[in-house]
Parts: sequence; structure tokens; C-alpha cells
Amino acid sequence: MAKSTISRATRVADQLRIEIAEILSRKIKDPRVQFVTVTDVTMTADLRIARVYVTALDQEHFDQQTAPGLKSAVGYIRAEIGRRLNLRYTPEVVFYRDTSAEYAQRMEKVLDSLPHKIDNELDESATPST
Repeated sequence: MAKSTISRATRVADQLRIEIAEILSRKIKDPRVQFVTVTDVTMTADLRIARVYVTALDQEHFDQQTAPGLKSAVGYIRAEIGRRLNLRYTPEVVFYRDTSAEYAQRMEKVLDSLPHKIDNELDESATPST
């Protein structure tokens, strides 16, 4: 039997991402937690702590509304994970705001602001001169 190169922590994190997304969308009725998307989950090697990265439709009010809503739902989410997954220890769930989309937009603006002189130089060097 071939051994998988994907670590157990990665497999558990992927399953947690699916389960937490389903719990947030169907089980949690708190209006502060509506329109939350789970973008990534990372686990510690001992599977005791799950770092859950989320984005919300209303990112401007994330710290005032969504984060407290998620914090109040952590106990329920952890209990649901314990019921759904057969793990020796139910991981502690910690939510983090995913800022990768904002970072990507900022990088795109920086790249767009660069002069397009490089493109012209490449076009000129690609045409063979006789």
C-alpha cells in the first residue's frame, strides 16, 4: 500500500474546513455570522488547535460584528465538530480574518501603477532586425 504524502494535519484541516463551513451556513442562526466564508484551515501538528481563516461579505464591520459573533459560536462549533468527526481530541477553534484578498488587490494596484515601458522594450527585442 502506497503511503500518502499529504500529512494527517492537512487532511483533518480540509475536513474541518468543510464541516465548519456547513455549520456556519446551516446551523448558526446569529445574524452577525451571516455571509461568512471559510477560506482556509490550518492545524497544529498535534491536531489540538485549528486556525480557521474566514472572510465576510461586510468586511468593514468584521471586527465590530462578525468577530464577536464567531467568538460566541466557538463552543457550539467545537461541540458539533466533536459529534461529526471521530478524533481523539476535538481541536480548539480559533477564527482569523483572512486578509489575502485585500493583499492581492493592493499588489494588483501596485503592479498596475508601474510604467508599461517594460512591455514595449520586450516587444521591440522580440522582432528580429535585418
